[in-house]
Amino acid sequence: MGNILQISFSCDGAMFNRCLDCALGKAAFITDLKDNVVALENELQQLIAAKNDVMTRVLNAEHQPKMKRLHKVHDWLSRVETLKTEVDELMGRDGGSQEIDKLCLGGYCSRNCKSSYKFGRKVAKRLRDVKALKGEGVFEEVAAPDPELISWADERPTEPTVVGLQSQLEQVWRCLVQEPAAGIIGLYGMGGVGKTTLLTQINNKFVDNPTDFDYVIWVVVSKDLQLEKIQETIGKKIGLYTDSWKDKRLEEKAQDIFKTLSKKKFALLLDDLWERVDLKKVGVPLPSRSNSPKNSAVVFTTRFVDVCGRMEDRRMFKVACLSDEDAWELFREKVGEETIESHHSIPELAQTVAKECDGLPLALITIGRAMAYKKTPEEWRYAIEVLRRSASEFEGLGKEVYPLLKFSYDCLPNDAIRSCFLYCCLYPEDYSIYKRDLIDCWICEGFLDEAKFGTQNQGYHIVTTLVRACLLEEVEDDQVKMHDVIRDMALWITCEIEKEKEGFLVYAGSGLTEAPADVRGWEMVRRLSLMRNSIDNLPTVPTCPHLLTLFLNDNELTTITDDFFQSMPCLTVLKMSDIRMLQQLPMGISKLVSLQLLDISNTEVEELPEELKALVNLKCLNLDWTDVLVEVPQQLLSNFSRLRVLRMFATGIRSVYGRFSSWYENVAEELLGLKHLEVLEITFRSFEAYQTFLSSQKLRSCTQAPFLYKFDREESIDVADLANLEQLNTLYFRSCGWSGGLKIDYKDMVQKSRQPYVFRSLDKITVSSCRNLKHLTFLVFAPNLKSISVTHCDDMEEIISAGEFDDIPEMTGIISSPFAKLQHLELWGLKSLKSIYWKPLPLPRLKELEVEDCHSLKKLPLDSNSAKGRRILIRGDEDWWRRLQWEDEATQNAFRLCFQPL
Repeated sequence: MGNILQISFSCDGAMFNRCLDCALGKAAFITDLKDNVVALENELQQLIAAKNDVMTRVLNAEHQPKMKRLHKVHDWLSRVETLKTEVDELMGRDGGSQEIDKLCLGGYCSRNCKSSYKFGRKVAKRLRDVKALKGEGVFEEVAAPDPELISWADERPTEPTVVGLQSQLEQVWRCLVQEPAAGIIGLYGMGGVGKTTLLTQINNKFVDNPTDFDYVIWVVVSKDLQLEKIQETIGKKIGLYTDSWKDKRLEEKAQDIFKTLSKKKFALLLDDLWERVDLKKVGVPLPSRSNSPKNSAVVFTTRFVDVCGRMEDRRMFKVACLSDEDAWELFREKVGEETIESHHSIPELAQTVAKECDGLPLALITIGRAMAYKKTPEEWRYAIEVLRRSASEFEGLGKEVYPLLKFSYDCLPNDAIRSCFLYCCLYPEDYSIYKRDLIDCWICEGFLDEAKFGTQNQGYHIVTTLVRACLLEEVEDDQVKMHDVIRDMALWITCEIEKEKEGFLVYAGSGLTEAPADVRGWEMVRRLSLMRNSIDNLPTVPTCPHLLTLFLNDNELTTITDDFFQSMPCLTVLKMSDIRMLQQLPMGISKLVSLQLLDISNTEVEELPEELKALVNLKCLNLDWTDVLVEVPQQLLSNFSRLRVLRMFATGIRSVYGRFSSWYENVAEELLGLKHLEVLEITFRSFEAYQTFLSSQKLRSCTQAPFLYKFDREESIDVADLANLEQLNTLYFRSCGWSGGLKIDYKDMVQKSRQPYVFRSLDKITVSSCRNLKHLTFLVFAPNLKSISVTHCDDMEEIISAGEFDDIPEMTGIISSPFAKLQHLELWGLKSLKSIYWKPLPLPRLKELEVEDCHSLKKLPLDSNSAKGRRILIRGDEDWWRRLQWEDEATQNAFRLCFQPL
């Protein structure tokens, strides 16, 4: 018989059990496969349903303004979407039926155990994941206010909506907030018709009427289209703008903007489009596309209807001129009832003028204001003739806007005043021009009739005429400015209408770092402005045979070559003020024998060269605040026999003591020979020069601004002597010391003067670093004071002292309410000051009160009626403010919000 093979196994019970469990566990992936597939489908359906419920709650919450889904909710929703995708990929198109079909023996085995095992294990894992995720999807709150969205819309300053545009405002608003939204909305119309005003009102309506918009974004586009600037504005609004983000490429920033805005409801307001803005390049989702949130909107303004087409707007609104009825109401309001009713023929004529404006709001307002002082039928008939004649003179834009604006220019009384107006466009855009500077230039340009009128009064009359014609705007009492559109119109006139006559070349405020390269273009120019740039050098020898006016002021010039002026034989006005680095005048100025105005104010010039005596035609010399000026040649000023305006306010006040030329002591004597002098601003350093000056009726009659510097006397100064200065408007005491201070015989003053207010024209006084000065009570005689500044006067105890009026009953009416026109009061470093005034004052025009280092001043002359109806600004030390004593609790409450710490 054959051999028998015998095999035996030996193993312990524990290992056998582990192996059995493992085998049974893995077998369960096969045996439970069919049930797990069904369970996975059911659980997934329940998870999707839960997800949909949460999503509905999220959308409802985010539909509310400024609400954003919670991060944990956002994360859960994303995980559900990811898990659903994974399950769908696992189950395939047949839902796992192929693997189930492989099962045999009643589902306890498979024809392909390996495949069924792997599939079953994945199904079991996904089933566990679905159950776990479903359990996490219970949320009490799904959204919360987003701090980034709190400032969802920013209110913008604007004029009230022009009458007649209110209905269009409501129309556009309905397109934004009602369904279905228009998407992209274009507002088009001519310049000056009110497009920006309308868009601003839409923006502000978002502020006043909460909506479900997440962002309201305002962007000014303008003619110089730069997509990067649009992205920057949007990025700042939606929280993307950082130092690293702004350095990204255009395309990268566009992606970031798109990623944020595509999940939000936004309103993008684009003002002043001159061409199509590619929203996709900016990163703005197109509101009309499905990938943009429902009801997002883009609203833009433009002058051109074809831009609306290129922007693919869904709604287009023409911001039309006003109807005849609305136009007449606006025009009538601007002209005023007094003028309209001043003659029985004017109402009908005024309606004709209003119709000539063709409903353009800017023209109606401008011309209405210009006609406000015309109270005769002849003036109105002439206005109609001018309007009709000028309206057909120009093509393009000039046909619709500038002739209407130019009407105010055409209606000016004469060519001289028209030239005065055009002269203003030599200054930069949005620049505040001092009236006196304008008048100085006008005098020397020959615009004013010196033979018939005093140039100063005539000049101020012209300024007032231009302000009333709405061609200039008054900024302060001593400053004016041109509206941007009016300045553009003036430049247009000089370039297109009066090109040959005026010959303007204006680079003012253009950001130049060097003079224009093509100086050959200067050859035919009559007036050239390089003002307010960063030019540090000039061409060597420009040829300018016709040049009358040259503005070099407010640049960074350090030197000017001596031969720069040699080919400017006709130059009349030369402004080099505010060139703070200029220390020396070029000798070549002496070649400007036609020069009538030289302005080197606010420069570091240390001496005037002897060669300036060649400027025998000089009429205006401005040396104001040449505070390091040391040397002025003897007989220089007396050589300027035609001089009408001399400004020497604060000259030499920073010069080293002892370096002053003797000319400063004899300046008054030298000025006595100037027969035509009308305006004098002068700095005195000695009592002797001051006495010589006061002894001359001629000098007293033309002095507007004396600067008394370093007067040191044993006796007091009688300020009554200054009361004889009829034109006195500015008074400055600096570093003076008088044992007796300033004195005035109040009783004698009242008895001798028919008008007790003897300083009637004084509107500004500054007192700085003066010793032995305890009060400024004489200011009660200055009823028109607008500005008072008192600084570093250690002995000053009171501004107005009640004790000065003892036994003078005549003073009762004068001192009852001083400072009626005061706007600014500045008190610094007055260690002994205890009182401004001994009782509360109305102060109806006070704008600003600034107090620093006046620790003894514990009470202000205020009560609850002071500055009533107006909010004044009070600046000072916080500790001083806390220790202030108030008239009563009502006063303290009235001024509680007026304080601003220094």
